[in-house]
Amino acid sequence: MTGTLPAADPTDTRAQFRAGLALPSSGWAPGFTQANLVVLPREWAYDMLLFGQRNPQPVPLLDVTDAGSVRTALAPGADLRTDLPRYRVWRDGALVDEPTDVVDLWSEDLVAFLIGCSFSFETALLDAGVPVRNIEQGRNVSMYRTNRACRPAGRLSGPLVVSMRPVPGHLVPTAVQVTGRMPQVHGAPVHVGSPSSLGIADLSRPDFGDPVEFDEGDVPVFWACGVTPQAALMASRPPFAITHAPGFMFVTDVPDAVYRQL
Repeated sequence: MTGTLPAADPTDTRAQFRAGLALPSSGWAPGFTQANLVVLPREWAYDMLLFGQRNPQPVPLLDVTDAGSVRTALAPGADLRTDLPRYRVWRDGALVDEPTDVVDLWSEDLVAFLIGCSFSFETALLDAGVPVRNIEQGRNVSMYRTNRACRPAGRLSGPLVVSMRPVPGHLVPTAVQVTGRMPQVHGAPVHVGSPSSLGIADLSRPDFGDPVEFDEGDVPVFWACGVTPQAALMASRPPFAITHAPGFMFVTDVPDAVYRQL
C-alpha cells in the first residue's frame, strides 16, 4: 500500500480499482461493508446457495444475483466484472489466472454470490480501541486452512478457512463482543489462542494473504473467513468459477452499521 492513500468513499474506491489499482482492500472506504465474491455457472448455483445456508459463519450470504447479471443491490452502480482490485479464475478446481477484470469471461450463465467479509468489522474494532495490525502494517490479513470441515452441500465440500488478527490480550473480550454483534460479516471469533488446535502449524506461513507481526502481549484471534468457498472450489472442482483474490474485496455502498446488532 506504500505511496497510495486508501479512499474514504466506496464509489471512489471502486473507481480506482476499476482503473487497474490492485491492492488489498483492508482500510479502504472505512465504515462501509466489504464482500467476498464467488461466481459459478447456474448449474452449480444451488449447491453454493446450500453451502452458504449450511455454513453461515464462514459463508454469510449478503446477496445473490440473477444469472448473467453484473449488478448487485449492495452497490447498484457497480459492475462485478471490473470493480474488485483483483480476481481469481478457476477451472476444474485449479487456479489459472488472477486478472484485474473478468469482462471477457462473463456469460449469461453465471450467478454471483456476495458474502460477508471480516474487513467490515475492522472499523468497529478500531472504534472500540482494538488495534488492527494488518492495517497498521499495510499488509493483507493472514488466512489459514484449518482442520475443521464445513458441512457439505451437494457437490461442494471443504475445510473451514480462518482469518487471524493479533489482538492485545486484555482487549480480546472487547474484540469478541464487538464482532459478535456483526454475524453477517462472520461474527465472533471461532478460536482464540493456540493455532495448533485448528491444525495451523506456523502463523508466519499463511495459506492466503500476508504474515502479520505481533506486538508484545498480542494473542492470535481467529475468525471464520469468506475464502472458505475457494477451499471448497479446490476440493470440489467445478468446471469454472470466478472469485475475488483473497483480501481484494468488493467494496459496497452499505454502511457497516446496517449489519451491526445493538
